[in-house]
Amino acid sequence: MNLRSFFKPHASSFILKNKNWETTHIGSFIQFHSSDFFPQIKESKIALFNVPEYEGSQNSMNNENCKIRSFLYSFHFKINLQIIDLGIFNIQKQRKDTFQSIQKICEFLIEQNIIPIIIGGGHDISYAVYKAYASQNKFITMTNVDSKFDIGTEDDNLNSSSHLGKIIAHKPSALFHLNHLAYQSYFVSELAVEMFDKMFFDTVRLGDLKANMHEIEPIMRNSDFLNFDISSIQYQFASANIYSSPNGLTGEEACKIMRYAGLSDKITSLGLFEYNQNLDKNGQTAFLIAEMIWYFLDGFNFRKNELNPDVNNCTKFTVAFEDGKNEIIFYRSKTTGRWWMGVPINIDAHQSKKNYFVACSYADYEKANNGDIPQRWLKTINKFK
Repeated sequence: MNLRSFFKPHASSFILKNKNWETTHIGSFIQFHSSDFFPQIKESKIALFNVPEYEGSQNSMNNENCKIRSFLYSFHFKINLQIIDLGIFNIQKQRKDTFQSIQKICEFLIEQNIIPIIIGGGHDISYAVYKAYASQNKFITMTNVDSKFDIGTEDDNLNSSSHLGKIIAHKPSALFHLNHLAYQSYFVSELAVEMFDKMFFDTVRLGDLKANMHEIEPIMRNSDFLNFDISSIQYQFASANIYSSPNGLTGEEACKIMRYAGLSDKITSLGLFEYNQNLDKNGQTAFLIAEMIWYFLDGFNFRKNELNPDVNNCTKFTVAFEDGKNEIIFYRSKTTGRWWMGVPINIDAHQSKKNYFVACSYADYEKANNGDIPQRWLKTINKFK
């Protein structure tokens, strides 16, 4: 695939301005797309690019050098990660062509085991990333971090307030599960929450998330695609977004989510959407987004290649329930202390069963010991019925 044709190189002024990086700065080991060089895909682990496409958003494009990169590449990092910066995506005349190209790029990178980190652009760009998985006939778990449910109506065109509805309605569906984190109740209809619950999706209110930040870890271990709307962060921490509100995640909480995402062996794509550089006069939002990406990279550096439990290296716990119908087998890794639940599923006409492993937490094990079946287990087994 000729990736170079899809991207504009960085301006020489950006490269000259940042030429004095130290050897431990991220900018010193990243490969940039410049006028006379295009990064080598081979052996790369992560590919960064930005998509300045805002047709479906109230945020707007800025043609100046990306402030996020200036901060990110000046940060120190422990090791030399194989990161490439593909540059700035070329917006095409027809919007559908733009989205098809983003889909093809993400599909190619994911096939090459390279994680695309996409700096948006409207949140509806996530639809193109989702279709990259759908085109590969992969069932995925997607996790949104957003203050609202961007469902829209059936008649809405694809935009930042309807993209999630388009993903859910896409046929054939590639969406095995959806997690929606940090929503604020006054932005969301209770009917929408009930609809998600009937579809066995998980929704976590902002207050509940803040009170149980450690529960993000198993959510991320079950996720393939994380898309993060900057409007979910409080205005005082990320004001460069026209949708920002007084409440939301703090900068520290946003970074925690990103580190858990980096640690997850399952996450294969990341999108950060609705950054509006035109509103970022003091660069604070760019600074925070750069820190969020740094935390993702830091988590990625500590991945354990532990997508599913090695049952031979786990302590096994079986919890039986009083109804005599259900039992749950929990597995705790002796190496990392991570927890999983086994969900029995039918694999052939003879009704033989195998375990589908769901990442969970110690809290799920405690809940089961108290006689309550964890929601993660229930929702997963219902998807296989």
